[in-house]
Amino acid sequence: MNKADVIIVGGGAAGLFCAITAAKRGKKAIVLEHNERIGKKILISGGGRCNFTNTGATPKNYLSQNPSFCISALSRFTPANFLELIHKHHIDYFEKKDGQLFCQTSSKLIVEMLENECHDAGVTVMTGIEINTITKPDSFFIKTKNEYFKADKIVIACGGLSLKKLGATPFGYIVAKDFGHTLIPSRAGLVPLTWNQSDFKKYTALAGISTPVRGTVNKQSFEESLLFTHKGLSGPALLQISSYWNEGDTVEIDFLPQEKWDTLITQARTAHARQTVKNWLKSFFPERLAEVFNNELALSKNLADLNKADMEKLQNFLTRFPFKPMGTEGYTTAEVTLGGVDTTELSSKTMESLKTSGLYFIGEVVDVTGWLGGYNFQWAWASGFAAGNAV
Repeated sequence: MNKADVIIVGGGAAGLFCAITAAKRGKKAIVLEHNERIGKKILISGGGRCNFTNTGATPKNYLSQNPSFCISALSRFTPANFLELIHKHHIDYFEKKDGQLFCQTSSKLIVEMLENECHDAGVTVMTGIEINTITKPDSFFIKTKNEYFKADKIVIACGGLSLKKLGATPFGYIVAKDFGHTLIPSRAGLVPLTWNQSDFKKYTALAGISTPVRGTVNKQSFEESLLFTHKGLSGPALLQISSYWNEGDTVEIDFLPQEKWDTLITQARTAHARQTVKNWLKSFFPERLAEVFNNELALSKNLADLNKADMEKLQNFLTRFPFKPMGTEGYTTAEVTLGGVDTTELSSKTMESLKTSGLYFIGEVVDVTGWLGGYNFQWAWASGFAAGNAV
């Protein structure tokens, strides 16, 4: 029988940080990870450089049915707090844009940092552990294929359903339901959106082309780059939009986000009156994209010859392009899982269940989902810190 003060189920960012925090308080902590190694999602994040936090992280950067839930944890463990640890371990980093901090070399440094912190604090980390059952007749009992574990406190930090290739499972949701918790329906977030049949025929040949846009859906807008793929649209702008998109919604895309249309077209018709629409489009977009747009617009005229209807058609196409996705690529490529354990049934200060004492939920398994850009890691650190100080 393996005994501990607290057992953390899940060796990702939230689980490891929770264990470190608890162990530094003198608690005997055991981390159980079902993969053969810890931190697999950390390793691939940020293109292998790990966008480990965002200096501008605030509650407004998170989606939840209970938007105020994340305020307490985020305020008590901030990006500046995590940077202290980064500096302690002499990890070089850089800001890509808008507060997004990445490792200068490799995300392996973040995993190594967490491993070293676990070692120094006395955390026991066990990998390749498949849990069969978790029960609580008095203390918590965990039964695996070959072993039993016992603890007064247990933290569920095993993530959501995103990135199945990394071993994502619904185990955290199963535990939550077993202990009487409500689940907010889950769906893929920060995920590419797929073409409908009509758009597939028109635009699939543009795969690989990227361009800056402003995407809008359900009154939420993001100004980032868009990437055409064989399956649909991706890139930071559309990944952000996907978390706010619901089936049947139309995404509005502005392909000229930095321009004021009236000024732009007036200046163009004055300075380049005899220029064709096709050549004018090439001054803004990659050639292949300009040609496809021109074919779709079917405006074989010079700028000076455009009538009012032509102008409206051109403006609507370029600044209010309607994209009605067939769906998303799903959990296979989704970076996060929206939904999860209903936060109205958890303490916002400690992450403890209001239904079962000693049971905690942190990280992605909870109905708190961040934007693209380091926000989800900051939630992992903050929620892990909150639970680690309570167990």
